[in-house]
Amino acid sequence: MADIKTASVLAFERKLDPSDALFFSGFWSDRRETINWKPLTVREKAIRGTISNRMKTKDTDPAKLDAAIENPNLQRVDVATLPNDADTLKVNFTLRIIGGAGEPSSCNDAAYRNRLSQIVKSYAAETGFAELSMRYAVNIANGRFLWRNRLGAESIEVIVRHKDGDNYREWLFDAFSFTLQSFTIPEQSKSDLSALSHAIEAGLSGDKYTLLDVTAFVRIGKGQEVYPSQELILDRGSSGKGQKSKTLYSIADQAAMHSQKIGNAIRTIDDWYQDEDAIGPIAVEPYGSVTSMGKAFRQPKQKKDFYTLLDSWVTRDKAPESDGDRHFVMATLVRGGVFGESGKE
Repeated sequence: MADIKTASVLAFERKLDPSDALFFSGFWSDRRETINWKPLTVREKAIRGTISNRMKTKDTDPAKLDAAIENPNLQRVDVATLPNDADTLKVNFTLRIIGGAGEPSSCNDAAYRNRLSQIVKSYAAETGFAELSMRYAVNIANGRFLWRNRLGAESIEVIVRHKDGDNYREWLFDAFSFTLQSFTIPEQSKSDLSALSHAIEAGLSGDKYTLLDVTAFVRIGKGQEVYPSQELILDRGSSGKGQKSKTLYSIADQAAMHSQKIGNAIRTIDDWYQDEDAIGPIAVEPYGSVTSMGKAFRQPKQKKDFYTLLDSWVTRDKAPESDGDRHFVMATLVRGGVFGESGKE
C-alpha cells in the first residue's frame, strides 16, 4: 500500500442531528391527549442566601465569620417549575438521522479519502451500524436525554414516532425498565427497541430518510422544579453585580434544552474504554473526555484515543484489535468534528 499521510483538512458533519427540546406541563392521566398541555415558562426569582463557601484560614476568626454572615448572599436566578395544577413534565424534540456515516465533508487528500472510504464500506459490510444503532435507540428509550429531570421521578414514559413512507409507526417505552449502566434490553421492550434500532440503522446507512419525533412524559408531582439547560453567559460586564447568577434556556419564553445536550446523551454509548475508574457508558469523544470528572478515559499514551486508532487504521492499514474500538472510531465519525492534522506544534 502506498504511503498515506493524515490529511491536514479533515472534517465530518454530525449524523445524529437533534432539535432543541421544548418543555410542557400537564397531567399524567392526560398524556394520550396533549393538545391542551401548556408551554412551561421560565421565571426569575430573587433570593437571600447565606454565606456557605469554603473560607480561607485567615478568615476563620469568629469575629470575621460573624461579620461575613451579616452580609447576605443576594441572588437573582431563573427557575422553572410545574404549575400547581400539573404533575407531569412533557419533553419533546425531533432527531434526524443523516446518511453517509464516515464520509468526510472536507478532505484535502484524495488518497486519504479513498482509503477511509474503503474502511467505512468494509465496516458497513462486515459489521454494519446495528450495534451503534441499538445503543442510540436504548439511550432514547431509557430517557437519558432528560438528564437531571430523570432523577427522582415517579414514572417516565418515552414515545417515539417515525414516519415510514405513508405509514406512521409508534413505539412506547418505560424508561425505568432500562438501566443507565449498560445496554441490556428488557424482555417486554425487545420488539419495539429492535424496530427503532432498525430505523436508525437505515438512516445511518443512507437507505431511508429518517426523522424521529421523541416525547417523554415525566411524572414528578405538582409544582415541582424542572431543569432546562442553563445558559453560559460569557460577558457579565466589569463587576457582574446585580446580574442573574443563573440564566435558563428558553425559546419564545418557553423552557427548553439545548440540542447539544440532547445529542451528548444519545451518543453516551462508549463503554469499550478500559479504565480502573470506569463509570459505565460515557459520551463518544476523541479522548473520552468527561468534564464533570476532569478526566480523559482514552489517553493517547494507551493508544486508545480516536486519533491513534484512526491513523493506524487509515495510514498503516492496522485495524483496531477489538470490535469495541472499531465501533468507537465509527461512532466518533458519526459524532462529527474537525480532525485534520494541525501544522502547529
